[in-house]
Amino acid sequence: MTATPPTALDRQRPRALRVLLVTAAYNHILDGVALTLNRLVEYLLRHGVEVLVFAPVGPVAAIAHHGELVEAPSIAAPGRPEYRACLGLTAGLRRRWAEFAPDIVHIAVPDLLGFQAQRHALRLGIPVVASYHTRYETYLDHYRLGFLERPLVAYFDWFYRRCRQLHVPSASMIDALRARNLTGDIRLWTRGVDAERYAPSRRSDDWRRRQGFAPDEIVVAFVGRLVREKRLDTLISMFEALARRGVAVRPLLVGDGPERAAVARALPGARLVGFLAGDELATAYASADIFVFPSDTETFGNVTLEAMASGLPTVCADATGSRSLVIEAATGHLVDPDRPDLFADRVAALAQDAALRRRLGAAGRARAVAMSWDAAMAPILAGYRELAP
Repeated sequence: MTATPPTALDRQRPRALRVLLVTAAYNHILDGVALTLNRLVEYLLRHGVEVLVFAPVGPVAAIAHHGELVEAPSIAAPGRPEYRACLGLTAGLRRRWAEFAPDIVHIAVPDLLGFQAQRHALRLGIPVVASYHTRYETYLDHYRLGFLERPLVAYFDWFYRRCRQLHVPSASMIDALRARNLTGDIRLWTRGVDAERYAPSRRSDDWRRRQGFAPDEIVVAFVGRLVREKRLDTLISMFEALARRGVAVRPLLVGDGPERAAVARALPGARLVGFLAGDELATAYASADIFVFPSDTETFGNVTLEAMASGLPTVCADATGSRSLVIEAATGHLVDPDRPDLFADRVAALAQDAALRRRLGAAGRARAVAMSWDAAMAPILAGYRELAP
């Protein structure tokens, strides 16, 4: 069958913007990076942008992904099989790249694949943008690898200086990068929340009863992967301190990971429900009474924003990410992540004062509803268009 030749009108019509997204997490793991990038691709497709994604694929998809995904060859990460280690920009990926002919290359993770994709794009004269999702250097101390921090940070800074734009999720993270003397075009690309799904109206007495919570129990929720870098040490110590003080609260942990068994042993009274998503996750948030998140490795903290939208007072680490969301004593509290005793102080005060919980929770909800996903995504598309030929 002979292809129809383009008409004069077709030749005059501008070609759609084409973006190649290169990432180490897209559909094989349910985490904040993958969820955010899928939100981005869905937004771009709705706005007429053509998107191709290079990312590793696991044995079982954790997310029904958006857009066209090309599998990047990978292996299970040593010691952390839930993650995938990419093997680089293979000949097959280069061929698909050439066929797609991107206008912009967006790199989300500066791993081997990200490094080789950046180098290839620069050789071709294609603008490269990056987004900053994870403070990998802060993970190292939790795995006795602190000696690698300086060379890792040096590599990251070198990588980001070679990008035309760096999109960062919080003002506090921009401050941290500037403090490292990272110059260049660093832009705020915040996150959003579905305030209709994550809402106080999702609270369910039936759900609480099925989880074994009594109607008058104060449920303190943590949502996130059960990994050391989420500061599970502080979380466990906080609950132990509350128990010693006789403050009656029940821990609710939503998420899974390699530290699940250790957490279950340390907190025998906790309810561990594993990964939840969609409406079930929204119900879990709203059915709790207080949200605690001691992680100091976040660049934003999607779960904190979801908890705020659900009407919960929040007690979070005084660190990047949370500092841009939680307003001290107005929507919740910011606490030194190395001070579980102070976390316990804040949670105890909230547990014993229902009016305070309602006031801070309502203020957090009001702050969260102003942060829509579409409003969050618009600046990154504008940044692409500034660089497009």
